[in-house]
Amino acid sequence: MSSTTTELGLTETTLLRFATAGSVDDGKSTLVGRLLHDSKSVLTDQLEAVERASASRGQDAPDLALLTDGLRAEREQGITIDVAYRYFATPKRRFILADTPGHVQYTRNMVTGASTAELAIILVDARNGVVEQTRRHAAIAALLRVPHVVLAVNKMDLVEYQESVFAAIAEEFTAYALELGVPEITAIPISALAGDNVVDASANMDWYGGPTFLEHLETVPVTHDLSHCHARLPVQYVIRPQTAEHPDYRGYAGQIAAGSFHVGEAVTVLPSGRASKISGIDLLGEPVDVAWTTQSVTILLEDDIDISRGDLIVPSKDAPATTQDIEATVCHVADQALTVGHRVLLKHGTRTVKAIVKDIPSRLTLDDLSLHPHPGQLVANDIGRVKIRTAEPLPVDSYADSRRTGSFILIDPSDGTTLTAGMVGESFASPEPVKDEAEDDGWDF
Repeated sequence: MSSTTTELGLTETTLLRFATAGSVDDGKSTLVGRLLHDSKSVLTDQLEAVERASASRGQDAPDLALLTDGLRAEREQGITIDVAYRYFATPKRRFILADTPGHVQYTRNMVTGASTAELAIILVDARNGVVEQTRRHAAIAALLRVPHVVLAVNKMDLVEYQESVFAAIAEEFTAYALELGVPEITAIPISALAGDNVVDASANMDWYGGPTFLEHLETVPVTHDLSHCHARLPVQYVIRPQTAEHPDYRGYAGQIAAGSFHVGEAVTVLPSGRASKISGIDLLGEPVDVAWTTQSVTILLEDDIDISRGDLIVPSKDAPATTQDIEATVCHVADQALTVGHRVLLKHGTRTVKAIVKDIPSRLTLDDLSLHPHPGQLVANDIGRVKIRTAEPLPVDSYADSRRTGSFILIDPSDGTTLTAGMVGESFASPEPVKDEAEDDGWDF
């Protein structure tokens, strides 16, 4: 189902976040442009600007790739460099699209764009089939635990719409992605330039009986099984009006990161470990009995306990362990290298603490998933394993259990630059545990 029904009986469209990735010249931006154009999600002035730009380059027809390649360097080179976000909607669903670069040197940009995606589109040129960059993008989607992956086999018009070509590519990619642990893979043959199977079904591929690209986006399940989620509320702000109307009001505001909370539920505040019960939940200024993932709420507790920004409210029966030692898979996004002994700030949810990079056990080579042991540092676009010691205990989940509370970023304390994006716990190709031969005598927390 792609829509939900409100208490008034009205239909409310759901939101799908998805990201695109592909090798250079696979037609990624053209696909996105075709999708926006054929779904009538392009404003008239945008289309006129694309027509003028295309005409100035001597093209007879509008180059739909220009709808997403917004940077001058992208238009001049015909490539995608930055992550381009596009917002559009159909009667069935709303969409947030992250069009990510395909170049190896922009791996960090794909990680950024796909980190919150519920679906990843991986484009393949039908003439070239599965290439190294295709495998790299599949590996990143697996690392980020993206629930749904679509293999879009593009440029079918250039291989005479042959079913055998599509079948061979789909079989090879599916086998590789399943080995990585990708939970769901859908293969769709398309021609972004001609519009085959993007929005409208193609008359040139009557052998294909599956959904068009847009049909799949509109119908892929986007659900949160709240009964199996670890409920988490990172506290952003403590509300104490201290007015005549609300003299004793003390609420803890934040956006629910996962799961649901109920009035009367026993909860624990971390990292202090103090327990209480939920006496009330305010949503948009009105009391409610239950609240769930992504809703911004204020929770009131029966007991007056010390809670501040950065604390985490969780169900007492499902509280994560707190730890000062974190092992994670990370993607380094800064030009400055991350080294062993690097002093950083670690931001987890709404809490930021001091930390030290204790070890870098391995760097992952995405081309063949091999591990380079003890590289000593990670440079821009590197993906590797790190061990981190924090100054204060943190209640972290495994990234496999929760993408929101199992993730963190490392920040340069001197200038606030984001250095690294991290995912707690095991990756699909976790290295053997590295035994520390000696503790750092200079450890100061």
